[in-house]
Amino acid sequence: MQNRSGITLSPGVVPNLKDYEVFRHSFTWQDEQKFLDGLPEQKGFNIAYEALERHAKGKLKDTVALRWILKDKTFKDFTYYDIHKLSSRFANVLTSLGIKKGERVFALTGRIPELYIAALGTLKKTAVFCPLFSVFGPEPIFQRLSKGDAKVLVTTKELFEKKVKQLLDRLPMLQFILLTDEELHVNDKVLSLPRLLEEAYDEFFIPPTDPEDPALLHFTSGTTGIPKGALHVHGAVLMHYITGKYVLDFHEGDIFWCTADPGWVTGTSYGIIAPLVNGITNVVDAEEFDAVRWYSILEDQKVNVWYTAPTAIRRLMRMDIQPKEKYNLEHLRLICSVGEPLHAEAVLWGEKTFGMPILDNWWQTETGGIMIANYLSMKVKPGSMGKPLPGVEAAIAEVTDTEIEIITEPNKQGHLILKKGWPSMFRSYLHDEERYKKSFRGDWYLTGDLAKKDKDGYYWFVGRADDIIKSSGHMVGPFEVENIVMEHPAVAEAAVIGKPEPIIGELVKAFIVLKKGFTADEKMQLDIIGYARKKLGAAVAPKEIAFVNELPKTKSGKILRRLLKARELGLPEGDISTLEQTP
Repeated sequence: MQNRSGITLSPGVVPNLKDYEVFRHSFTWQDEQKFLDGLPEQKGFNIAYEALERHAKGKLKDTVALRWILKDKTFKDFTYYDIHKLSSRFANVLTSLGIKKGERVFALTGRIPELYIAALGTLKKTAVFCPLFSVFGPEPIFQRLSKGDAKVLVTTKELFEKKVKQLLDRLPMLQFILLTDEELHVNDKVLSLPRLLEEAYDEFFIPPTDPEDPALLHFTSGTTGIPKGALHVHGAVLMHYITGKYVLDFHEGDIFWCTADPGWVTGTSYGIIAPLVNGITNVVDAEEFDAVRWYSILEDQKVNVWYTAPTAIRRLMRMDIQPKEKYNLEHLRLICSVGEPLHAEAVLWGEKTFGMPILDNWWQTETGGIMIANYLSMKVKPGSMGKPLPGVEAAIAEVTDTEIEIITEPNKQGHLILKKGWPSMFRSYLHDEERYKKSFRGDWYLTGDLAKKDKDGYYWFVGRADDIIKSSGHMVGPFEVENIVMEHPAVAEAAVIGKPEPIIGELVKAFIVLKKGFTADEKMQLDIIGYARKKLGAAVAPKEIAFVNELPKTKSGKILRRLLKARELGLPEGDISTLEQTP
């Protein structure tokens, strides 16, 4: 069958969200909450209970919850019952170590089963789980462990020896390091997790959990100084459930693959919680990006729903691979993207390459879940963020130090703001209440992003407020320029910054990665500039172009424009702990 966007769906699969406008007007959080069980005897909501316990004790007991794919592409399956038992053992380990409600348990590992077991066991215990990227160096690790008041760290022998051991004297609050691949305890502080799990009881009684009890701590990069720690609560599970249901369109029996590392909020919200709460099979690949490997996983695992990042999509676009010709992808019915706004060119590439547009969605570490999205049952406007999730109120506004004024005129640029009230909104920046207060004006959360809303209610990303370029009286959004530059047949990737220029304020400079087979020379520069001027006009089009081999990105796929600007101007680079690679 086909829906109104022209996407062909698997036979018999009808989108959970059948009509956006009708559902949006009838939606209530209370109605959706009825699909969750809640702890027995009215003891609140616990994320791990909704993700595991209710399934492990019901009809999904023997359903594969986690399929872990190893380097050689063999895999190991864990059913809901398996993960229930293992996470209960981990919760009992925390109890034996004296860890209390609300205390922080960190994980520094690759994508290994112990990471998922630790996350869910920590949530059962009502301690707070905080994942870290395994690619972090010692100083970023120290900053997060220190600011997060870490009591327990789960890691591997290699990462402990290379990155953590040297920090122990500076981390007096860190009581225990649990090594996932050590069979014997090293000392009273550095312990063998396998041994502890083997000795622990495999049943655990989840204590009463208030929806406002802290559950997850995610650090988000700052432009300078130590990153901010956004704290989320157990009640966020409702957002994880409904976005999995209505945006990612989970159906019973689905095979889902989220390529994000759990060190990033997407990898926790949608790489652990959302698929499990919805009772489907979650694919986890132990390895990093490899185009052939990824396509073969989609084929071998019969993936139905694929959630990935623009960085990966752009890499795939640069490669001379026709996946539908080489791989059987008949089971794949939905591809979604998040991390950095997805250029229109990539959306259309998805339609050409996979027979379906790639659906973009927007959210932040602070929002805890998807806020604005494109949906299967809704017309796709390539390059658009889509429309707000039912139950989420978004707006475009003029913002001052003390108040906001909602903009009702279509296509007028302003600050993207969200009205308080969605379940996964962060509840604080840990140890930084003043910064938290500055994120709000009354009932509205200030996202820090600039956007526009068209006459049909679709939102369009313009850029981070601090990325906006002021050129000859024009306010130029980097994404707007990048979107057009990406249409040039030679351009694989583009990032745009403002460069100070005395006469016009700032000139637009583009950093460009070319596709294979194209030459980075003056002729190509002029050709791209000329193309952009025809589309954007001379005032908005790039005046300078620099060709680079790679763009600096975070591990989560965001292009670090501020880093490009800092390097261009010889300024301090700020926090680069999440930097994936440097061109």
